[in-house]
Amino acid sequence: MQILPVASGKGGVGKSLVACNLAVALGQAGKQVVLADLDLGGSNLHLMLGLRNVRRGIGTFLSDSDIDFSDIIINTDYEGLRFIPGDAEIPGIANLQASQKKMLIRRLSRLETDFLVLDLGAGTSFNIMDFFLTSGQGLIVTTPTPTATVNAYLFLKNAIFRLLSTSFKRKSKADTYMQNLRKQSDSLQKVYIPNLVEKIREIDPESHKTFKEAVSRFHPRLILNMLEDPKDADKAGRLRRSCNQYLDLDLEHLGIIYRDDIQDIALGSGLPIVSYKPNSVLSQAVYRIADKLIQLQSEDSGLVLWENVDETYEEAEAEAEADFENKIGYVEDLLHTGALTTGDLVETVKNQQLEISQLKKENMLLKSKLVKAIHQGFSV
Repeated sequence: MQILPVASGKGGVGKSLVACNLAVALGQAGKQVVLADLDLGGSNLHLMLGLRNVRRGIGTFLSDSDIDFSDIIINTDYEGLRFIPGDAEIPGIANLQASQKKMLIRRLSRLETDFLVLDLGAGTSFNIMDFFLTSGQGLIVTTPTPTATVNAYLFLKNAIFRLLSTSFKRKSKADTYMQNLRKQSDSLQKVYIPNLVEKIREIDPESHKTFKEAVSRFHPRLILNMLEDPKDADKAGRLRRSCNQYLDLDLEHLGIIYRDDIQDIALGSGLPIVSYKPNSVLSQAVYRIADKLIQLQSEDSGLVLWENVDETYEEAEAEAEADFENKIGYVEDLLHTGALTTGDLVETVKNQQLEISQLKKENMLLKSKLVKAIHQGFSV
């Protein structure tokens, strides 16, 4: 079984959309898939699958000892796909106890399926980190916006810290050193991971070896969502450089997905986009990512998907260019068929210009605040 935790540093980047449609696409490719809603503070994945009256889920399983885990697994109308709801309405379900979390991870790991897709909540709590680290091949979803890419980096930084913490035996020299760092919050925020790992090697070689073994199995993969322009793909390179330099982590690029208003229409219809409109640019991007995951899973196939991580970014940039051309071609086809009038297109451009104008104003405000903060820092 390939476990695919899908996470993000912040909300609103389309994480659940990716998890849901990717699970459906893998099922359509002939794979057995289980999709689990682990966004326990705000479970809504069932709505994307068109399931309205979900009465049992992870929440009821954890709160009612009479319910068996198999009772909360739902067979869906989608080929090869089963679903585990989250139950956000049960109070306190987002704050799992350590024993509940371990039991849930154990139950999920025992499922018989080809792919287990875990839709995680946004943020960097210990629960989310531990669910993400159930697999070394977790997917981190972000968008080209500066705040989203920064939060994606911070998520991965917290994942490395969690790996460090769980690698050290209690009261070992490395554990004591990390505990002292935590007491100095400023020091922990500014710590340079490669230097920290080197320090651990010096004071506690055994703990260092355990961590290096754990991190060697950690190969998260990036999905850049909600692109507007091929140039947006460049933002992934900046995120990779930050991870490489500050986390000693080479982030693999799994693919890009363009923004499309069709996702709102599909959600309102209670259908995944790959079912609502399989030929759309967005759906084809999801299918492409699903194909890559299937190839990566086939260890005995002899296929070499990429020679090195550089190729994943080159491929993503090429995909961004090709999908943009397809998107433009789709708009032209709509104009020619009369389904989209010139007036509709003009109105859309006007709305986008208003949004851009608003974003520029917000950007100028943030810059002025930043300059003011820098001057205040120098004066101190």
